[in-house]
Amino acid sequence: MPQIIEKQSIKIGEEPMVLLPLKQWQAIEESLEDKECLLRYQKAVSDPKNKKLILFEKVKKTLNLP
Repeated sequence: MPQIIEKQSIKIGEEPMVLLPLKQWQAIEESLEDKECLLRYQKAVSDPKNKKLILFEKVKKTLNLP
């Protein structure tokens, strides 16, 4: 559990700063990116514009598949 040390806090202007080891910061970034991807996916799946069907033959023609 993180400890708050009032005596050694660093402030830039009015904002206190937080220091983390790089590995912890990378784990936080990774989890935030995963959450953002999940939210974009859920939004795309729930969007009614993405629910229309396209015939496979039309897709093949568009992509120039045999």
